[in-house]
Amino acid sequence: MTTAHRWSYIHHVGPVRDGLHVDHLCRNRACVNPDHLQAVTPRVNAHRGANWCRPNFLKTHCPQGHPYDEENTYVHAGSRRCRQCQREVNRRVKAAKRAERAAEGNLR
Repeated sequence: MTTAHRWSYIHHVGPVRDGLHVDHLCRNRACVNPDHLQAVTPRVNAHRGANWCRPNFLKTHCPQGHPYDEENTYVHAGSRRCRQCQREVNRRVKAAKRAERAAEGNLR
């Protein structure tokens, strides 16, 4: 058993390598036209689709405007994080802890 679009791709284009999905370039899931099909990784297939991860995949900058590039981005638990924003959060947390310790020292 196989899906119609996968059968169409195999029959008209050739075998699908292990680990790849057949993606509908036309975004019509019922389409079996081999010109509209492409073998891609599951990640590419998911990012091309209309699903929850597509909007985040298309973002090129964090909400503060810092670029999501190789130098400024790290992946944590499957999601991208901005290194510059994280450094700013860490600085604020450390400053708050320092202020809290200083206030406790003044109370004693």
